[in-house]
Amino acid sequence: MRVGKLSRRRLMAATAVAGMVGAPFVRRANAAGSLSIGLWDHWVPGANDVQSAIIKEWADREKVEVKVDYITSQGNKLLITLAAESQAKSGHDIMEFTNWEAAQYSAGLEPVDDVVKNIVAKNGPIDPAVEYLGKFEGRWAGVPMTRGTLLLGCCTRFDLMKEHAGVDVQALYPAGKPPNDASWTWDSFLVAAEKCQKAGFGFGLPLGNTTDTNQWVGALFLAYGAELMDAKGNITVQSDAVRQVLEYGKKLAAFCPADAPAWDDASNNKWLLSGKGALIFNPPSAWAVSKRDAPQVAEKCWTIGFPKGPKGRFNPVLPRFYGLWSFSKNKPAAKSLLEYLAMRPVAEKQVAASQGYDIPPYPKFNDFKTWEEEGPPKGTLYHYPIKGGDQKAGVVCSPAPPLIAAQMWAQAFQSQMIVRQLKGEPMEKTLAWAASELEGLKRT
Repeated sequence: MRVGKLSRRRLMAATAVAGMVGAPFVRRANAAGSLSIGLWDHWVPGANDVQSAIIKEWADREKVEVKVDYITSQGNKLLITLAAESQAKSGHDIMEFTNWEAAQYSAGLEPVDDVVKNIVAKNGPIDPAVEYLGKFEGRWAGVPMTRGTLLLGCCTRFDLMKEHAGVDVQALYPAGKPPNDASWTWDSFLVAAEKCQKAGFGFGLPLGNTTDTNQWVGALFLAYGAELMDAKGNITVQSDAVRQVLEYGKKLAAFCPADAPAWDDASNNKWLLSGKGALIFNPPSAWAVSKRDAPQVAEKCWTIGFPKGPKGRFNPVLPRFYGLWSFSKNKPAAKSLLEYLAMRPVAEKQVAASQGYDIPPYPKFNDFKTWEEEGPPKGTLYHYPIKGGDQKAGVVCSPAPPLIAAQMWAQAFQSQMIVRQLKGEPMEKTLAWAASELEGLKRT
């Protein structure tokens, strides 16, 4: 097995020939052929090492030579690699896909319905939000992953929330017990945001064209039932629900940091670590880094669920999928590896290695001990996975057809609408702009 990281020079070579080779790691086997796999370079230190060990265990048992490349998502390198390999019809056997990417590249992917059927028989059902993204035109385009799949969640400073907003987040989401969150609504969230901002400890909510922005804003739209397009592709932007969510979003955006429209995905993490933030929307990576760099912040953090809106409580999910290219020359071995990587013992190791960051796509796996035991403070991550209550995983821009939803995501469509309102644009002008843009997306 070999493992490496994809440098800029190697990425440029990949774009030209889509042939990527990792640095030597461990012995070769060859008895059952070879495989190559390209994976996201995990944010949490040590998570890649555990994934390599998991794959090596399978490779040694099956006598397959495996090479692994960990590819950063910074600078869209992972996305560029996908495009290069798809066009060249050469590269890794297995690649990692996020959100709608499996649907976008489905024409070049081997259907994996047989693999998913075997996995579901052993693991139980897949979360419906993950299935919406993993299935395209009735077929599974990718195998749902635990590694790297995340919910956003509210990462709060329980001391600042209690002192300045009068919200006891530990009582709302007690460790080891079901949620007690009936009072945790988007209306109460707005009141808390204003109080914390006035006290000098504002909520770190980004409003730029970033993943974190798309996730929390998309969850807000879902909570209000504010669909911009229905599942059949009909434009539904000019509705009372959309007007209502934009009015709310304008009020909330006024309590965000002044430069929030320019924030990137690291900005909210830095906001929390600085000690200035009472709440951010983020998986536990920000908390994990603060354990190392700002332990006085980490020991005051508590992860809780999303607020509830008129149409429900939605926590945005960002699923990842293993996709098997149709040009792979060793599909039987690849499918065997994909089934192995989906099993409960592997998922439990991945969750532990990520310090609770990774979320399994199988609800039956939400009982792993990692979320109970991680700290400080102990129990801080207990409610990071969905544990009862009325919370559901939600997919941003749904129920729009996946290929159109992917374009809406890429353009940060929903947050653009809120920022336009924040700048004073008349409501009907924003809605007309959105309808026109959506019409254009349908034609592309």
